Amino acid sequence: PGIVHRIDKDTSGLLVIAKTDVAHEGLAKQFAAHSIDRRYLAIVKGVPMVPQGMVDAPLARSAHDRKKIAIVAGTRGKRAVTHWKRLQALKDAALVECRLETGRTHQVRVHMASIGHPLLGDPVYGRGKSVHRKLLNQLDFHRQALHAAGLGFTHPVTKARLSFESALPSDMQELFTALGV
Repeated sequence: PGIVHRIDKDTSGLLVIAKTDVAHEGLAKQFAAHSIDRRYLAIVKGVPMVPQGMVDAPLARSAHDRKKIAIVAGTRGKRAVTHWKRLQALKDAALVECRLETGRTHQVRVHMASIGHPLLGDPVYGRGKSVHRKLLNQLDFHRQALHAAGLGFTHPVTKARLSFESALPSDMQELFTALGV
C-alpha cells in the first residue's frame, strides 16, 4: 500500500494513495493502461492562438542535462500525449486545462514549453526573459503554476467510478486574479 503515482515537486493538487495491496495493484494497472482521468490547471506564458490542441511528443531524460526531461526523436523516449484547452486569456498569459493521456515526468511542463507556452514560475522549463517576473516576485510565487485539479478512476475493489476535484490553491488563485484582464 502507499503512493500509486507522483506529481512534480512544487505542483499542488490531487494524489492517489492506496490503503491496501489489492487497491495498489488495481490502481497501478489503471495508470499503466492510461485509463485514469487526470486533469491539470496551469497558468502559461502567452495566450495560445487556438482554443485547444494536443501535443504528442516522446519524452526522455535530456542528453545535455540529466535533471531535465526533453522531447526526443526516434525510439529513445516514451510516448507522451497531452491534450490542452485554453480556459481563459489573461494579461500575456492564459489559464489552460491539460488532460494527460499518458503520465510522464514533467510532461505538462515540457509539452507546454514546446509549443511556446511555458508555465509561469517554472524554474526549469520557463527560463528566459519573462514579462511576469516582477509580478511573480511581488506575489512571492516561486513554483511552476501547475495544479492537479481533477482525478478519476475505477475503484479497484468496488468497481465504482470515482471522481475528485481540487480547487486552485490560494497562491495560484492570487496569480490568476492579478493577471485578470
